[in-house]
Amino acid sequence: MNDYIQQAQVIEQRQVVDAWQRIESWLHQHAPATLAKLRPGASEAEIAALQQTLGVQLPEGLKALWRQHSGFLPDPLASFMLGQGALMDFDAVLSVYRQKMLLQRREDELNRQRGGGDKFTMWRAAWIPFCSFGVDCLSGLCLDVESGRLWYWSEYAERTVRFESLTAYLEEMADVLEVPSLATGDKPGLVNGVLVWGPPRNAAERALWEPITE
Repeated sequence: MNDYIQQAQVIEQRQVVDAWQRIESWLHQHAPATLAKLRPGASEAEIAALQQTLGVQLPEGLKALWRQHSGFLPDPLASFMLGQGALMDFDAVLSVYRQKMLLQRREDELNRQRGGGDKFTMWRAAWIPFCSFGVDCLSGLCLDVESGRLWYWSEYAERTVRFESLTAYLEEMADVLEVPSLATGDKPGLVNGVLVWGPPRNAAERALWEPITE
């Protein structure tokens, strides 16, 4: 590994950790009930085992995030990440990745049987899911280990770039938590001490939701 790549990886790790510490500091002050539901950080052995199972070299930034917390404990209000996403645990990461790769292999086989031509990309080996929108994991965010970008994915094979990097995503979340007026979409608020982005669509949650002000 040359010095430039190694330095870039060190910077990436530091940026992710710095952004996450800002998020966690805010949670500690405003939403300790959310913080209490975060899983402990993954060990180096657990991260290495996941990487080996996936067969993909994981980015240092994603490893740094998982060293902080490796997902969220089951909870109906688990979607505390920016965009109403939930941090996926390693079992969910593997399950979604395997399912999507299987669908891609089936699509490749159908394309071969049709005689080739334009290939429809449903999933790439370089896409690592880490954040889901809903407990059913039918949509979410994945990190492209080749470009560093975050892609939105859904069960309908929708694929769009949402953020230029994991760092950009976490820094934007930290910025909006610290200064809610920066929010261009959902705003941070609390439901019984839990961070909930809203206003919530559910009427019962909306009645309890307290927006965070400056």
